Amino acid sequence: MLQRAYVAVIGGDFDEPDDPTRTRLLDAAFDQFCRMGIQRSSMDEVARRAGLSRVTIYRKFDTKDALVEQVILREFRRYFVRFLADIGEADTAEERVVFGFVSSLRSILDNPLIGGLIETEPTLLAGSIGADDGRMLAAVRQFLSQQLRRDQLAGNIAADLDTELTAEMMVRFSNSFLTVPSQLVDVHDDDQLAAIARQYLVPMLNPPKS
Repeated sequence: MLQRAYVAVIGGDFDEPDDPTRTRLLDAAFDQFCRMGIQRSSMDEVARRAGLSRVTIYRKFDTKDALVEQVILREFRRYFVRFLADIGEADTAEERVVFGFVSSLRSILDNPLIGGLIETEPTLLAGSIGADDGRMLAAVRQFLSQQLRRDQLAGNIAADLDTELTAEMMVRFSNSFLTVPSQLVDVHDDDQLAAIARQYLVPMLNPPKS
């Protein structure tokens, strides 16, 4: 489910029609899921929180899974929008790597829904990452490699850099901080995260000469 949300956002297949009722239900579901968690929330509770009938919510979303996916899809769209805005403030490819690493962790961990899933329902996130044959990580890798290729085409990073493999390593590096707690790194300390990115991620932009 999370993998499909990633793919939809990255592929541009994100359709949010001008539907006040649908938006009202998504807002209510977001609030309900943040308060009670996804697994403990029902469609009836979301409808009540939105002040709408059970018939109405099922008219907009056939199943709870469909509602959950649309809520998470919307949050990940906001995450990618923020990511692009943050790296857009950087002047160099190296700064974009640093800003992107910090932004990605901050946006996810500070999101009351996605960050809450990591804290309260880690098996939902970990299961989506580990049980989909790597499709979720591949989708994020594709997104990041596109950003790296833009810098490569602009002459900002080495022409012989394997952007796909570099993006893969960066995504796996970042993902480890989301799925496995660290006793050494404070993921809420932006300065520490930036220092780690400069030390370990930025050097990936300069492959050793063969």
